[in-house]
Amino acid sequence: MSVVPITSDGLDSVEVSWFSALCSDDYALLGIPDGSLRSSWEHCSAIVGRAEALGFRNILCPSSYQVGQDTLSFVAGCASLTQNINFLAAIRCGEMQPIMLARTVATLDHMLKGRLTLNVISSDFPGEVADSAFRYRRSHEVVAILRQAWTRDTIDFDGKIYRFGNVSTAPAKPYQQNGGPLLYFGGYSPDALELCGAQCDVYLMWPETREQLAERMRAVHARAQAHGRTLDYGLRVHVIVRDTEAEARDYAEHLVSRLDDEYGRLIRERAHDSQSLGVSYQQRTRELADKFGYAERHLWTGIGRARSGCGAALVGSTDQVLSTLEDYRRMGIRAFILSGYPHLDEAEHFGRKVLPQMKTCSLPHEYGRVPAQTPPTPLGNGQRR
Repeated sequence: MSVVPITSDGLDSVEVSWFSALCSDDYALLGIPDGSLRSSWEHCSAIVGRAEALGFRNILCPSSYQVGQDTLSFVAGCASLTQNINFLAAIRCGEMQPIMLARTVATLDHMLKGRLTLNVISSDFPGEVADSAFRYRRSHEVVAILRQAWTRDTIDFDGKIYRFGNVSTAPAKPYQQNGGPLLYFGGYSPDALELCGAQCDVYLMWPETREQLAERMRAVHARAQAHGRTLDYGLRVHVIVRDTEAEARDYAEHLVSRLDDEYGRLIRERAHDSQSLGVSYQQRTRELADKFGYAERHLWTGIGRARSGCGAALVGSTDQVLSTLEDYRRMGIRAFILSGYPHLDEAEHFGRKVLPQMKTCSLPHEYGRVPAQTPPTPLGNGQRR
């Protein structure tokens, strides 16, 4: 398998993140609602606190209008409750006027003392069905305006959707003084790859076979090269880790033991991205899996029977999951956004069995995304641009 060049030679540490289930996505048994696991401030902030205590470096806070809580409000509420963990906050480009979004992000970044990262999303809004090219054009312009707000004295932008002239950026300066928060992005269409290659920092993928992941990485690497840029790569995937492979596989079967496929379809279709190209690739991976749902020995696609988006899990013993993640790292993947069901319990399994054996880092620190007055503590051996 060909390996995509990563940003720098000799980088042997990875960012390991967990997931806070803001979008009503937590179950003891997939497809069986559980009131104690519903999306609430108490439950989701408890996930954040436990992830920080276990040593996860970042936590994804997703966004959905139809289910769950407001992402940026949730992150703001967690700022004073945490000290070390970064927050990967999802922002839907165009949902908020871009200059106001820049100010909101800057305020959050100051509240978190530079622990903010952003997941750029281009999906439809409630009540909207927009052309894909338009959505990515909108996102492209929003990100360009954010960059100006974070790095210049004024915003001067003349785009197809947004036009601003000589707007002061004083209220929108973030705590991170070297370019603002790191931008993570996932998408599969040509327009998506162009946006990521031109403007974002970390390309996120959903789980597929390794050959398919390598193909995705080569494609976005080519787009970044065309802009004279290099990227880091990330994988959003669920995990089920136990002492033995048999125990892990048994738990995977238990997780879907009461799932009604029709109800699972309804769960998938309520997501705004349910018709996206990425979701279709997850469906294809499920269709190519064996009769037990495994697309590769440790890649189980059963999660996708009741979830839109990331629809597969790494399933195995401690050593097997650790080895699989190491294989991904050798491919050039440096950011892992993990989750499992229930999220508190699976964070404990992974956080105690696997995480202590991994050399971890915070990607924003490696990009120099820290304030000038507070030099970063070295977290990895690599040098960034």
